[in-house]
Amino acid sequence: MKKRDFIKISGLVAGALITGCKGSPGDRASGLVMGAGKSGGVMKLSYKPYELQLRHVFTVAASSRTTTPVVLTTIEYDGIKGFGEASMPPYLGESHESVLSFLSKVDLEQFHDPFMREDILAYIEGIMPGNHAAKASLDIALHDLTGKLLGQPWFRLWGLDPQKAPVTSFTIGIDTAEVVKEKTLEASPYKLLKIKMGRDNDREMIDTVRSVTDVPVFVDVNQGWKDRNYALEMANYLSERGALFIEQPMPKEQIDDIAWLTENSPLPIIADEALQTVDDLLLMKGVYSGINIKLMKCGGMDAAYKMITMARQMGMKILIGCMTETSCAVSAAAQLSPLVDWADLDGNLLISNDIYEGMTVVDGKITLPDRPGIGIIEKKSGNL
Repeated sequence: MKKRDFIKISGLVAGALITGCKGSPGDRASGLVMGAGKSGGVMKLSYKPYELQLRHVFTVAASSRTTTPVVLTTIEYDGIKGFGEASMPPYLGESHESVLSFLSKVDLEQFHDPFMREDILAYIEGIMPGNHAAKASLDIALHDLTGKLLGQPWFRLWGLDPQKAPVTSFTIGIDTAEVVKEKTLEASPYKLLKIKMGRDNDREMIDTVRSVTDVPVFVDVNQGWKDRNYALEMANYLSERGALFIEQPMPKEQIDDIAWLTENSPLPIIADEALQTVDDLLLMKGVYSGINIKLMKCGGMDAAYKMITMARQMGMKILIGCMTETSCAVSAAAQLSPLVDWADLDGNLLISNDIYEGMTVVDGKITLPDRPGIGIIEKKSGNL
């Protein structure tokens, strides 16, 4: 935890203790507690696997799928529940089995103060390397819990203006021209579109989208282009058609080719698969124009905040993104959105069985709920 974060949280807790503002039993049950003090309680972790059902077949350069496995976590302390989530798209290498195995090794009952976030996250990190989505689920739940104990949303604890949250993109997956046109028309409420590319119909994808809308777009190639000259040709083509930037155009191993493309491209080149944790960030300088930060890749909100701060110092553009997720993880990422240049937080909009309510999109813009923690509530059908 950064020193200023600790001072801010400690001050809020101290103020609550001085005024004796504990909240009514009804407030505590809903998590709306304006500064609950330490009670020497125990943090209890629970979790369960869940399968997200996608509204449409989701096709990228290398694969297609109709479901995404997630694990939903809860950390309970002093009668208050914090919610988290691990989402496991295939390319990350995590699964229901790996996340459940990791979480089974976590003993949070040894900690009696959820505000000792630095110690708790250091313990979680030390259990075993990797497992970033599993770790993110705990980080998110811990942030949700402590925000609820303080009665404040995290964008406010970070001192961020929710009005500065950007619009979010809506993703158009690779498909036939007919289906792409249909999906684009369905996405008419959104002011920014992300177009998946990287197969043999790149120009058709863009031309089809442009046949029905002139809203700004960016493209996500998912490492699908192998030749740098073709990549530059496409960059010029896309620039002429109003694209804003290109996300991970070439395989992450082709560092020299990507650096050459970044130097010559009329559009910013944004790292996605090439970047996972804060340890990778310094390697992006001079190779990419900017980065895509995802909680499931970096390990959660704490790591994402550090990456944003560091990337700004490096002069890089920032996109905050997500996997296919419920409103839990998407709303957690949205707490950071006032700090970034662009947002791609539509993972919850692509599924049909979300069990939470949280961040909403109003006239294409991210709208943060003024609820404590990460701002989510369980839908009536939710049973975690």
